[in-house]
Amino acid sequence: MSRLLETIRCENGKLQGLPFHQARMDASVDALFSTRNRIRLQDTAVPGHCLSGLFKCRIVYSETIESIDFLPYTLPAIGSLKIVNDNDIEYSHKFANRSGLQRLLEKKGDCDEILIIRNGLATDTSFSNILFYDGKKWLTPALPLLRGTQREKLLVENRVFPGSISIADLLGYEKARIINSMIRFEDQVDIHDFEIYPD
Repeated sequence: MSRLLETIRCENGKLQGLPFHQARMDASVDALFSTRNRIRLQDTAVPGHCLSGLFKCRIVYSETIESIDFLPYTLPAIGSLKIVNDNDIEYSHKFANRSGLQRLLEKKGDCDEILIIRNGLATDTSFSNILFYDGKKWLTPALPLLRGTQREKLLVENRVFPGSISIADLLGYEKARIINSMIRFEDQVDIHDFEIYPD
């Protein structure tokens, strides 16, 4: 049976973006399991020691919740990306088994992170969606590996726009920014000097 993850930003005791997380969990349950039961994220209890500060709420589930953990979280610093090509990689649901992504991450060498290219187009890093700034607007790959909750929120708000981004396009952008459920757009986790190395 497939086990899935949902990671939710918990800041000062408040779980963030629950409607987007709930929608993704419901879609995954509908696609992968036969149950009609719904996991209600709004029922998730935040422990007392998480009422101040930033934590990652990590939920492992299948047809029901298997575990919930709250882990202290610090924003990462990413300075360089290694381009990694893989036309067969699939991660359309947030599976607990990340072996395919881990296999690609092992190719990063001295770089901080990887940028996964599928069929000639940019998709995601190993743990986040990615945005590219062209000097006027922010673009995000139209075909990511995973439709992240922060990405969905920004698209709904028209703060980022989908596009087909090839390897050749990358040099035309001023900078890149990573986002995921823990890393908001306004956290500005940017790739400084936009260092990208070929596979």
